[in-house]
Amino acid sequence: MTSVILFPLVTEKSSVLQATSNQYCFVVRKDANKLEIAQAVKSLKKGIEVESVNTQIIRGKVKRMGVSYGKRSNWKKAIVRLKDGQSLDLIEAV
Repeated sequence: MTSVILFPLVTEKSSVLQATSNQYCFVVRKDANKLEIAQAVKSLKKGIEVESVNTQIIRGKVKRMGVSYGKRSNWKKAIVRLKDGQSLDLIEAV
């Protein structure tokens, strides 16, 4: 199940979400659905209960490489909200 979650997404925005509303951000496989993501987060630490999962596809940017143009790959982000009073240590989790 942990192969669904590729790695935690640690940015300024995700740190604020974690501190204020108990939400954690992960980069997940593009074909993963919300139920698989919730089960994968539950398997990271015993006793974790997932309240909700929000997902979004982040479109790859078009970048210029010399004369030609290329495109970065699309990727999927999952924002997981845990029940109140629960926490997840991202460094140990993944």
